[in-house]
This record gives sequence, C-alpha cells and structure tokens, in this order.
Amino acid sequence: MADRESLLTLKLLDALYTEAMVLADEARSYFESGRFNDESNEDSLLAVSFSCESLKVTTRLMHCIAWLLNQKALHSGELTEGESWNHDRALGFAPATDRLLVERFPEEARQVIMASEELFQRLQRLSARLQLEMEAESAVRDMFRRLQSAF
Repeated sequence: MADRESLLTLKLLDALYTEAMVLADEARSYFESGRFNDESNEDSLLAVSFSCESLKVTTRLMHCIAWLLNQKALHSGELTEGESWNHDRALGFAPATDRLLVERFPEEARQVIMASEELFQRLQRLSARLQLEMEAESAVRDMFRRLQSAF
C-alpha cells in the first residue's frame, strides 16, 4: 500500500477529481448551449455525429469521476484494497473519439472532446500502473507465504 500511496496521493486525487468535475461542467454547458449548431452551419449529419460524440464525452467523464471517487474511498479507508479492485469499480470502457470526424467540429467542441479523452487516457495509464503494482505486491506476499510454510 505504501507504493500506491506514493503514486496516488490525496493531493493528486483531489486535483484529478477537480479537473474531471470542471471538465464535466464545461462539457454540459457547451452541449446545452446550442453553440455547436450555430457554428456548424446546420449540417444535420454533423449534428448527429456531435450527439454521438457528446455521449462518448459524458460516458468518459462519468467513468473518470466514478473511478476517482473509488480511489478516494480507498485512500480514506472506506474501501479495502480488494473491494477497490472489484471489476465493478474498475475504470470503465469508453469508446474512442473519431478524430477525423471531430476535426470537422467547431474549435470549442474539439477542445472539450479531446480534453475528456486525454483525461480518460491518463487515468487508464494510472489505473494500469496501480494494477501492476498491486499484482507485484501480491506475488511477493505469496512468495513469502510459501517460504514461511516451507520452513
């Protein structure tokens, strides 16, 4: 657990959580504003594509927020290590953005979409690293148990 705490400090968790919440608020504000339609010359195919991308952004950000809340609960002792790595508490799957399509979107839409994808990818890397460290710690504990039982 010591390596985990040095990798994922409460300060880092709070910063990531704040970033995710601010981004979710920015995305909601943009999606509800109607600015996309104003800036995209009422291209109906592009509008449908934007609706799909907005769902991806929302899914991505909700997965990020849920994972960060689980990590905060683990950090505060509300969850055990085993509970935190339950499959239901893992960082969920979110479909990738169609970059060629998004290039046709107005600048503000592109910024929101790419920021959500970048945050999600950072959390994926962090989650994978934490998982590897947990597996390594578990392997070491298993080896010590086998050694102790042999003597």
